[in-house]
Amino acid sequence: MIKHLLPIGFGLLSLCYFSCSQSSPASERLPNIVYILADDLGYGDLSCLNPNSKIQTANIDKLATEGIRFTDAHSGSSVCTPTRYGVMTGRYSWRSALKQGVTWTNDKHIIPSDRLTVASMLQSLNYSTACVGKWHLGLDWQVDADGNMLWDLPISNGPNSNGFDYFYGIKASLDIPPYFYIENNQITAKTIDSIEYSPPPTKFWRAGPIGDDFVMEEVLPTLMQKSVGFIKEQKDNEDPFFLYFPLPAPHTPIIPTSEFLGRSGTNVYGDFVFMVDHVVGEVMRALEETGQADNTLIIFTNDNGCSPNAGFEELAALGHHPSYEYRGHKADIYEGGNRVPFIARWPAKIKAGRISNEVICLTDFMATAADMVNYDLPDEAAEDSYSLLPILLDEAHDQPLREATIHHSVNGSFAIRKDEWKLIFCPGSGGWSFPQPDTAFVMDLPRVQLYNLSEDIGEQTNLEATHKTKVDELTALAEDYIKRGRSTPGIDQTNEGETHLFYQQIKRLK
Repeated sequence: MIKHLLPIGFGLLSLCYFSCSQSSPASERLPNIVYILADDLGYGDLSCLNPNSKIQTANIDKLATEGIRFTDAHSGSSVCTPTRYGVMTGRYSWRSALKQGVTWTNDKHIIPSDRLTVASMLQSLNYSTACVGKWHLGLDWQVDADGNMLWDLPISNGPNSNGFDYFYGIKASLDIPPYFYIENNQITAKTIDSIEYSPPPTKFWRAGPIGDDFVMEEVLPTLMQKSVGFIKEQKDNEDPFFLYFPLPAPHTPIIPTSEFLGRSGTNVYGDFVFMVDHVVGEVMRALEETGQADNTLIIFTNDNGCSPNAGFEELAALGHHPSYEYRGHKADIYEGGNRVPFIARWPAKIKAGRISNEVICLTDFMATAADMVNYDLPDEAAEDSYSLLPILLDEAHDQPLREATIHHSVNGSFAIRKDEWKLIFCPGSGGWSFPQPDTAFVMDLPRVQLYNLSEDIGEQTNLEATHKTKVDELTALAEDYIKRGRSTPGIDQTNEGETHLFYQQIKRLK
């Protein structure tokens, strides 16, 4: 397999590492990595994390039993695109040009080809790298002289430009057009039609172009088959592999196939979660049947909290709460917006049945992968990524691995978490739950919120008025993270465009 050239941003230490390194004997083969990223799944949907969950996620539970599960893991944002940027780059997305929201139909790529990603790092070490699933990081369609999208022409600056040897998937969420399968840099459709708008809450998608080989209900099964096929193809490969498998589910449209309808005992969203669990089980089965499970780190996590389209009232009537005990949901700055499942299994290295309560972030994947393969990250990469390897390997450490963690909401509002303290730099949710941003300002709520999560996990009692010293301390730390262009040790870096801690409040004053 022909590998891509190294990104320009690689440091001299990294170049020296590659030029000086020698192939390892088979007994010291680098681990395979499978990273499964669910979409809009609630922390409380998993029966291994929520003892009161009405959805039995047997395969994911098995993964947790055979590995380690984290109870205080966080996505880099409470919506899709920013979290995915952080997973791929080890950098908070608000340092990029994307300061709020997500990428849409015609939006161009947001990861430059010269920025080091997890995939390009592993690719340079002769990993076979594949992305199968939902990209949602922008890519560049060709346009004609009038600006019309030329869907059938080759695409540029997609996954293949960010370190993946192979890509098969969809541009963005399954409710955002265009609706095409993309293989590497080309759509697979022979002809292009259009699909009409389908309203929320469940079978929701926007109107737009659709390929003749694209059926909404078949997307998740198709992506599962492609991922399982890739794993099976690696059985006799001398090189290790990295499979990034970002699912389009249980995000809208909520469309479990007929064999899963009614299986969860809840509603159609619960059935879709049940189907996601099945997909995870098929990936696990492929690893085991090909004899690759023992030396494969498989991670299962999610990009943000559960969406209200899941039917919260309907589920609550059944005693099920996707956000578990946490306030808020997808899009919010509260815990329900960004506290996510994170489960890792690596039989050769991770002791089974462990639980970690340490605060981690999905941006930590890049430093963790680098640590696993003994790669020296340059200063201009993975600026917000801490290696989780000491936790995974159960190594003693006196202090938390992360000094603090930045949270971000759909409208660009910030929060910082350090130890048991969480300081939110906006009134209200910063997202979709009450009080929404406009409502919070009309209500003249305090401009910051301080919560002690060890005593108030539901974020109900704002302590900002009585703990001014803590507010000042955390504000200074958050401002330092922004100013330095990084939250990890190293040489200061530069953010793209102006970045403000009180982003939305400054916008209101302009």
